[in-house]
Amino acid sequence: MPRELPSFDLVVATVGRTDELGRLLASLEAQAYPRLRVVLVDQNDDRRVADVVAGRALEVVLLPSRRGLSRARNVALERVSADLVAFPDDDCIYPPGLLTRLGERFAADSSLDGLTGRAADVSGHHAASWKKEAARLTEDNVWNRAISFSIFLRGRVVEQVGPFDERLGLGSDEPWGSGEEIDYLVRAVRSGARIEYDPTLVVQHDLRENDAPIGFRDGASVGYLLRKHVYPARTVGRMLVRPLGGALVAVARLDGAGARYQVATLRGRLRGYFGARRSNSSA
Repeated sequence: MPRELPSFDLVVATVGRTDELGRLLASLEAQAYPRLRVVLVDQNDDRRVADVVAGRALEVVLLPSRRGLSRARNVALERVSADLVAFPDDDCIYPPGLLTRLGERFAADSSLDGLTGRAADVSGHHAASWKKEAARLTEDNVWNRAISFSIFLRGRVVEQVGPFDERLGLGSDEPWGSGEEIDYLVRAVRSGARIEYDPTLVVQHDLRENDAPIGFRDGASVGYLLRKHVYPARTVGRMLVRPLGGALVAVARLDGAGARYQVATLRGRLRGYFGARRSNSSA
């Protein structure tokens, strides 16, 4: 007798988008997955999300929230109850059959607590930083093996880890405008969760431009995480040296934009690491 596929709650925080959100919801409808619910957190001040959701062949729980990605996800986490929880961006696309493939993996391995995959655009292009080999996640290797919309966790893990750190993520009140998912995974693996990275699991998302402001933002978030989770000095040193090396390579290639991005990343990591120490000391 075939195993019953586990249920999914998909936590989606949205603000300012309609066409992209509609595209995501259409890709979820196309999954034809039998046990699927979307917990959609609306951070808009109008009815645009209700209009996009109307008439969809999906079970949707629509919740309001103040702006802030981690804040919105925490609103949703109070309502999740499924076997599996995921966090798709409102502008990503789930390829056909993804949820069935995931459901079958989890159903076949009760000791598996989570899976992560990688991102690629609709043409299959992806950032060079994604690792090619499958691996079990650890606090040391998590950095290039997950992004929010490619994380799939058992509900029991989400219940154990608890809410997202609202100091992290887009729309937070702090300079650490990303990295909330890495923080979440570090907390999960430190709790003993077995989470596997599978690079053949792909979620479609437009590739972003790596400009200097993004480098500083992401770098600051990494620095904050290194301080928050008390990473050893050798890890901190490695994470600081890496963008410095990248800047030197970019300069050798006469890549001015790449050099500026790497330098901004280094500045951000320093800001996050030492800024987080000051914040924690004064708390």
